[in-house]
Amino acid sequence: MQIGFVGLGRMGMNMVRRLLRDEHKVIAYNRTPSKIRQSEEDGAKPAYSIGELVENLETPRVIWLMLPAGDPVDEHIELLMDKLSPDDIIIDGSNGHFIDDVRRARMLESKHIHYMDAGVSGGIWGLRVGYCMMIGGDKQDFIHIEPILKSLAPADGFLHCGPVGAGHYLKMVHNGIEYAMMEAYGEGFELIKASPYGEDLNLQAVAHLWNRGSVIRSWLLELLESVFDKDPELKSIEGYVEDSGGGRWLVQDAIDRGVSVTAIAHALFKRFQSRQEDLFSNKVLAALRNEFGGHTIVKEGALAKKSSAGAGTVKPAKGSK
Repeated sequence: MQIGFVGLGRMGMNMVRRLLRDEHKVIAYNRTPSKIRQSEEDGAKPAYSIGELVENLETPRVIWLMLPAGDPVDEHIELLMDKLSPDDIIIDGSNGHFIDDVRRARMLESKHIHYMDAGVSGGIWGLRVGYCMMIGGDKQDFIHIEPILKSLAPADGFLHCGPVGAGHYLKMVHNGIEYAMMEAYGEGFELIKASPYGEDLNLQAVAHLWNRGSVIRSWLLELLESVFDKDPELKSIEGYVEDSGGGRWLVQDAIDRGVSVTAIAHALFKRFQSRQEDLFSNKVLAALRNEFGGHTIVKEGALAKKSSAGAGTVKPAKGSK
């Protein structure tokens, strides 16, 4: 099958490689010419402009956008709109917001251009094992692009989730669950480290053990086993965690629908907290404890001095709350 592919980043480039491996005809475009040349070496036909991409595709055209969510997707759709023909299909494979999908579909409808959304999971491992894909859009459009999906996904690894927006909605929930799972693993291993047994336990061995028949086994735990193998104490890593936006959309959507998602919300807020070195809220707590109970206040900079002097962690006062 012929497909135009826009966006040759870490995931996009590997998706093109999977398509080429199954002998699909890929016309590849990226704003960075070196990425286009790299894809050409893999077997794709190069396009050095959106116009050239469109000209090299037979109608009805299928164009997959694998770009950062938000404005970059809108900008490329604007470039494509006046160049495409009725019944051409645009697929957004970003981690986009389902609300944006509905807006774009309505905008393209006036030109009879079809729009689909694809939630894609698999990361840098997708080239080898395939991508899990959640597809939103018209059922007939889904059937039309199914040969592409079969090449990109492992067995049973793609699903038509419903009308436009459904794919990205499902991916949003998927990412929220991922947030909560990662936070649970993080808190669990932190407790192990703080326990009387933490110094003697090999955390890689623990992760390996829990992936052998345990109810909490998962691919994330496999990755954590690999992480502990490379850096047992995680000394090379700063505990600073970004969020891609999906977690925020999920929590807001849950608020709008009156659905409790406490574990996911907690995981999202912990990511916010990871970016702040000295939380003002913790200063408020320390000040209040001093006011009502006379508990000791640690002066700013004192903990850093104790740490640099090798004094270890600061213990709470006996009987404190």
